[in-house]
Amino acid sequence: MNHMYKKKIWFAALSLASVHVLVLGAGFFAPYDPAEQHRDAPFERPMRLHIFDSHGRFHLRPYVCTWVNEGNSLGPPRYAEDCSHTWPLRFLVREETHAPRAALGPARHLLGVDAPGRVFLLGTDDYGRDQLSRLLYGGQVSLFAGLLATGLSLGLGAILGCIAGYFGSWPDDVIMRVAEIFMALPWIYLLFALRAFLPLNLGAGQPFFLLISVIGLAGWARPSRLVRGVVLSAKQRDFVHAARGFGASNVYILRRHILPEIMGVVLTQAALLISQCILAEITLSFLGLGLGEPAPSWGNMLAGLQKYYVLENCWWMLVSGLALVPVFLLYHLLADALCAHFKAPGLSRKGRMTIEKLQVAI
Repeated sequence: MNHMYKKKIWFAALSLASVHVLVLGAGFFAPYDPAEQHRDAPFERPMRLHIFDSHGRFHLRPYVCTWVNEGNSLGPPRYAEDCSHTWPLRFLVREETHAPRAALGPARHLLGVDAPGRVFLLGTDDYGRDQLSRLLYGGQVSLFAGLLATGLSLGLGAILGCIAGYFGSWPDDVIMRVAEIFMALPWIYLLFALRAFLPLNLGAGQPFFLLISVIGLAGWARPSRLVRGVVLSAKQRDFVHAARGFGASNVYILRRHILPEIMGVVLTQAALLISQCILAEITLSFLGLGLGEPAPSWGNMLAGLQKYYVLENCWWMLVSGLALVPVFLLYHLLADALCAHFKAPGLSRKGRMTIEKLQVAI
C-alpha cells in the first residue's frame, strides 16, 4: 500500500515539475512575445493544424490556414478560414520582432511559421496578442506566486508552531491568540486597504511582491496550529526525554528530533496551500489588484471575460482557467498521497533509530 502512495507522489511531483519547467522556458516554447500585438487580428479563433489538404493529399509537415475577418468595422469580428495560401509549421525558428520584451527572450522559438504568416494555436485576445504565449508567460507569475507565498506561510507557521508547542506557557498563548486573529481576518479586504494607500502607477514588480506578502502572511495561522499539535505530541516521546536526560540543548532537540516529526505535516500543507495561493493570486489579478497590463497573469487573462460578448463568443479566452484544472488536480493528488504516506502509526524512522542508539549507549 505504501508503495502505491509513493507511485502517486512521484507521478504528481514529476507532472507538476514538467508544468513548471514548461512555464520557466516560456521564452522558448511560446511562439511570440506576450506583449506583441496584432491589431488586425482581435479575438481571432484558434488556428487548426491540417495534415490533409482540400484535395485529400497528406502532408508530412502540418500547416495552418489564415483566418479572414468577414465582419464589418462596427460589429464584432467574424472569421472564416482561408486555405488559398497555407503556412507550414516550422520548428526551432528565429523570430524577428520589435515587441518591448523581445530583447529579453531567446532568439529561437520551438515553433512558428515563415513571415508574413502567423500561427495562433490558442487564438488571440482583444489586442491580437497570442493566447498561448500569454498562457506560458502568465504561468510564471501565477504558479510561482503560489510557491513563494506558500514558502512564506509555511516558514512562518513552522517556526511559530514549534516555539508555541515546544516552550508552551505565555509564548504558546500569545502565538495562538494571534493565529486565531489571522484566521478570522479577511485578507482580501486587507489587500484592498493596502492598495488604497499605494500610488496608482505602480511598477510591474511591486503589486507582485505585495500579493505574495499579503497572501503569505495571511496563511501562516493554520499551519502553525497543525505544527504545534505535532510538536506537543513529539516532545513527549521517549527519545526526546532520553535526549534531554543526556543534556541535549533545546536547539539540538528541535533540529534533530522535533523537525523530522513535522515534515509530513509541512509537506502535506505545502501541497494544499500552493493551490490555494495560486487561486488567491488569480482572483486578485482578475479584480485588478494584482499584476497590471501588459504583463500577463492567469488572473488578468480571465479579466476579459467580464465582457458579456467575450464570455458568450470567445471560448478560447477561458484557456488560463482551464489550465488550472489539471494543476489543481495534481496538487490535490500529491497532498492526498503525502497525507496517506505519512499517516503510518508509531514513531518515525529517525525516532526509532534514536531510541535504539540511546538504548545501546545505556
